[in-house]
Formats: sequence, C-alpha cells, structure tokens
Amino acid sequence: MKINKKILKQIETEAKKYFTGASGCHDWTHIERVHKLAMNIGRQEGADLNVLAAAVFLHDIGRRAEFASRGKLRHEAIGAEQADKILRRLKLDQNIIDNIVHCVAAHRYRNNLKPETLEAKTLFDADKLDSIGAVGIGRIFLFAGYFKNPIYTGREKKLAAFDGRHSYTKEDTAILEYEFKLKHIKNHLLTATGKKIARRRHDFMVSYFQRFWQEVKGIE
Repeated sequence: MKINKKILKQIETEAKKYFTGASGCHDWTHIERVHKLAMNIGRQEGADLNVLAAAVFLHDIGRRAEFASRGKLRHEAIGAEQADKILRRLKLDQNIIDNIVHCVAAHRYRNNLKPETLEAKTLFDADKLDSIGAVGIGRIFLFAGYFKNPIYTGREKKLAAFDGRHSYTKEDTAILEYEFKLKHIKNHLLTATGKKIARRRHDFMVSYFQRFWQEVKGIE
C-alpha cells in the first residue's frame, strides 16, 4: 500500500502520542517546524513528500525513552524500531517502510549511519536546520534547563574536543552544545537547498554567541 493523506494523518496521530509531556526543545512544535522545512527542501530537491512527511512525524518518537535514560538509550535506534512497528500495522509497501525507517535511523548528527536516500538526506537537513539560528539557540537553553544544567561553565571549548561523552551530564551546557555541534552544522548538510538556508541561520548564531561572551565579560 502507498501513503495517502488518510495514512499520513494516522501516522501523525500515532506519533503525537510519544510527545506527551515532552521537553520544549523536542516537543511537537519541533516536529511542525521540521515538517515545514522538510517540505520546502523536499519540493526543491524532488523528494517523495509523502514518505518525507511520514519520516518527519516519526523521527523523534524515541526521544522520550532517551531523555528518561539520560542519554544511555539512543532515540534514533529506538525510534526506528517503533516506526517499523507502526508502519507494518498500516500494511505499507516494504520499500516505503524501509525508506522511512532508514530516515529515522539516520537522522541524528551524532551517528555513524549516513542518510542514503533523498528523503533521509532531506530529513537530516531539516532537523539540523531547526537546531541552528534563532530557534536553535532557544532550544539548547531549554535542553540545558530541562536537566537543571548551568548556562555555561567556561570549560566548553576544551570539552568540545571530545566525542560527546559529556552528554546528559552537568557539563552539558547550552554553550557546550553550540561549541560541539551547532557551529559545525552548516558544514554537514547534505542538500543544496539545506546548505543555502543554513548560511543566514549560522551567521546569526555566530553573532549571538559573540555578543553572549562579551556580556559575560562585562564588555559593552
């Protein structure tokens, strides 16, 4: 069976169940923003928009389990398993299921699994674009606050040299997330459209954090 509007609505409804009580940095508004970005990029790149939309709705359904484990579980792996079960119940064609599950499994930045399909590349870019710029700045402060972490420690540049072992600890400040991940995002996007959108978001973000440290140092 192919994906149609009715099935997409079923997938969206099922996915929403996983976001009850979600942190503001990964709640349903994140999914809505990624959906808008993905549709924009997907139209320009020629992606299958129905497959892409389904993948967007499902890509973070494993987040709740990861947050509960404080990072011991990987949301993209859990989400891929959960997505596979949801899609099989809908009796979709196997090639469609495989593509969507791959999109979910490969969307994470801290992941060795590379997006292979156009839909997976588009989801990856849309998800990463929501982590930079003005919205991205707001999200990393929400993330740090959710785990009761400080705004900054002053050790961020040193810690950023590591491979993410700091994640979900008291060292995982908003500034560390910027140093470790956000300022590098624009160099890792996969589609021409995504790269174009990233430029202005990146420049705004760099200016913000330059101002941030000026204010920390008492410089006007």
